[in-house]
Amino acid sequence: MSEHSTAPTSDVDYQRVVYPYRRGPDQDAHARGQLACHPVAVVGAGPVGLTAAIDLALQGVPVVLLNDDGRLSVGSRALCFSKRTLEILDRLGCGQRLVDKGVSWNVGRVFFRDEQVYRFDLLAESGHQRPAFVNLQQYYVEGFLVERALELPLIDLRWHHRVTGLEQHGDGVTLSIDTPEGPYALRADHVVACDGSRSTLRRLIGQESHGRTFKDRFLIADVRMNAPFPAERWFWFDPPFHPGQSVLLHRQPDGVWRIDFQLGWDADPALEKQPARILPRVRTLMREASIAAGGDGQVPDIELVWASVYTFACMRMDSFRHGRLLFAGDAAHGVSPFGARGANSGIQDADNLAWKLAAVVQGRAPDALLDRYAREREMAADENILNSTRSTDFITPKSEVSRLFRDATLTLARDFDFARRLVNSGRLSVPTTAYGAVATDAPIHLEGRDDWLLRQMRPGRFTALIFDAPPSADRGQRASVGPEWGLGVLEGSPMPRGEPAPGLAQWTVPVLVHIDDALDPQGLVRARYNAEPGLVVLLRPDQHVCARLHRPTAADIEAAMRRALGRDVVLEEVSACP
Repeated sequence: MSEHSTAPTSDVDYQRVVYPYRRGPDQDAHARGQLACHPVAVVGAGPVGLTAAIDLALQGVPVVLLNDDGRLSVGSRALCFSKRTLEILDRLGCGQRLVDKGVSWNVGRVFFRDEQVYRFDLLAESGHQRPAFVNLQQYYVEGFLVERALELPLIDLRWHHRVTGLEQHGDGVTLSIDTPEGPYALRADHVVACDGSRSTLRRLIGQESHGRTFKDRFLIADVRMNAPFPAERWFWFDPPFHPGQSVLLHRQPDGVWRIDFQLGWDADPALEKQPARILPRVRTLMREASIAAGGDGQVPDIELVWASVYTFACMRMDSFRHGRLLFAGDAAHGVSPFGARGANSGIQDADNLAWKLAAVVQGRAPDALLDRYAREREMAADENILNSTRSTDFITPKSEVSRLFRDATLTLARDFDFARRLVNSGRLSVPTTAYGAVATDAPIHLEGRDDWLLRQMRPGRFTALIFDAPPSADRGQRASVGPEWGLGVLEGSPMPRGEPAPGLAQWTVPVLVHIDDALDPQGLVRARYNAEPGLVVLLRPDQHVCARLHRPTAADIEAAMRRALGRDVVLEEVSACP
């Protein structure tokens, strides 16, 4: 596959793709004794780094994206991508590809020993464009994001460019980089570290993550088989085919199934990865799963695709910001795999950071707005770590008393709803509300066609949802005025998606979406926002609610936007590369 091939293809083997090294213009400048400078450098081309780079580019910020090799991830790894992650990737122009390729699911089942305890539905109500989760191997997600990045001229994606050193200055960061042709240096106003749990950049500044390491081992096995089970999440506590431990089963694309077996701390990782150990376990599981699904217990032919044994920790850096160096994803925090909180929270880090960093780089917000990124996502990390730790403690009790409590809870959960709420097979990823609830999607009708509310929002733009415009007599001062604001508002018309934001002056203009009977014939938008006539809900560019105002004036809207941008303090002079 050519590095510059951008056409979506369904037959690419992303496990075998090797992206070639390409010499960057900075290397020629370095040879001349010059130091090239960039607004933003992102280190790490995994899901988080690619998301950050694409989001910044769509807001008009040039990005150099550096990766230390030319390959995508191996094995399923981050498998479950949440509804919120899909909505973020929709805005970046590649969410549909994940849905088309992946396995959508909303339903899960919990088993205790040989009986089903209960069934749950994560998205029981209708009227949502995206499912609760899509299962898709991480290498597909990375491949789709790479192809999207290569469509954007503001992204300079460099494979085989490994960061080996950094030096911070008051107005930027200098990175030392090694390549197949030798070392060079580049300078960036800001650097975003998305280089994973073993972050080189974190090590280079002498920082560590702190938290709790769990003494347990788990086997991940990706197996290919023709199994007639539904696309659901199945979790067993203490099953007869794997006594005293837990097992998780997920369906993936391409006829592949993901199975997580708890092994215990004393398990030998090298031994447990051998096919002779894995396949008998899988066959026994499949026999029980077939019976649980109403089948006859027949086991299909099974092919082992990939296996790994892992341990995990719940921890984070003390601060996600260090001067002009910002950390996101696994470089900043880590959680257990229970609840699909790793990649999803990392992509939400990028979602939170990109609009803030774009505003600072382009001189529309003070540098202190980046401190708000750190505080907000540190709170989100603490929330994820808390939930992840509780899940791990329930799944892997460390004392006899804890095990008795867990087993009693599971027994009661067969018949009592209160006990089901205590069962914790992994509290599944949801977006934090610590800094404002995320916007809820709903079906709308726009210019004679059905559409979705969140698809009307643009990268880098605030959005004002205006519920039931007041009478025309009030149009001198109220937020529903539109053109009388003098803002050049786009009302009710299709909003082009996946294009860079317009000029800076226009960026400060919120997209106005008037919610009335014509746009919201089912009434779901008004119901989900608990809206009364005259309400205006202001959404940040990352689609979190930053204000609910009743019949506000234009000045009220402007003040809310200024607060969200950190412009309720005096703007500092922005220092940037010449």
